Amino acid sequence: MLKNLLESGKCFKLVCGAGNEDSTEVEKLVKLYSQAGCKFFDLSAKPEIVDSAKKALEGREGYLCVSVGIKGDPHIRKAEIDYHKCKSCYKCEEICPQKTIFNCKVKKSRCIGCGKCFSVCSYGAVSFIEENKRLDEILPPLIEKGIDCIELHAMNKEDEEVFEKWDYINSVYNGFLSICTARANLSEHSMIERIKKMISSRAEYTTIVQADGFPMSGSRDDFKTTLQAVSTAEIVQNAKLPVYVMLSGGTNLKTAELAKMCSINYNGIAIGTFARKIISRYIERADFLTNERVFSEALKIAETLVNSTIL
Repeated sequence: MLKNLLESGKCFKLVCGAGNEDSTEVEKLVKLYSQAGCKFFDLSAKPEIVDSAKKALEGREGYLCVSVGIKGDPHIRKAEIDYHKCKSCYKCEEICPQKTIFNCKVKKSRCIGCGKCFSVCSYGAVSFIEENKRLDEILPPLIEKGIDCIELHAMNKEDEEVFEKWDYINSVYNGFLSICTARANLSEHSMIERIKKMISSRAEYTTIVQADGFPMSGSRDDFKTTLQAVSTAEIVQNAKLPVYVMLSGGTNLKTAELAKMCSINYNGIAIGTFARKIISRYIERADFLTNERVFSEALKIAETLVNSTIL
């Protein structure tokens, strides 16, 4: 059961990417990390992505969480490039962690909205569109397929949309829910008060709080990169709420070590950008699922990361 996994304090959650709609990549990621010991997977809220994850599990124990967002959430946006402004410097291609830009064109199914392309463009050619879809259209088919958790990214200041979507999710789903929150747009007090209100009508320990220190920033493996994830989790821990705490955002091989040094009693660590990066050169291969040598090499790397969360 997911509850038992969380209570063990040894939960590794693979974040495939809320915006990652590449079913082939998701199948590869889930197959690799499930064999490495991961049992919890965060997915884009699309039926074909859930199907790919289920296929990859091949009967192994695994719990699937689908992520949905609100307006202003970077996880539900997609990059666009204005070809009239673009000067073909290719900096966006070089920095994209998903390798979703080719010849200055964005393959939107792979874009996760991280914004790295925007940060390096000197010509104002990169912008974003939001894919903020109606929950009553996307969630019922997923619930029918069988999922284990729904995560709401609740990071901006607008309470109205957060609670409107949260109330709807609670009305149609009685399983585990997750609140992905960060301090970029909220004060510490506002963040905790929002969480308290969101869990007030829920049974104790049926909610996960994913403390997202710095969303989609885990490209480096050092203490500084993961510091915000640990400090955000500390704020949630100090509030002594009846929730499970998951560290996220800038998480890497150093996260568990830093959390232990800071006496953070976390229930799990969610890793996305870093987990995908360290095995990307293997995943990109067309023969990844059939070449035993290639898969085995990637598996050793994935196992090291999964085992790092259970120090």
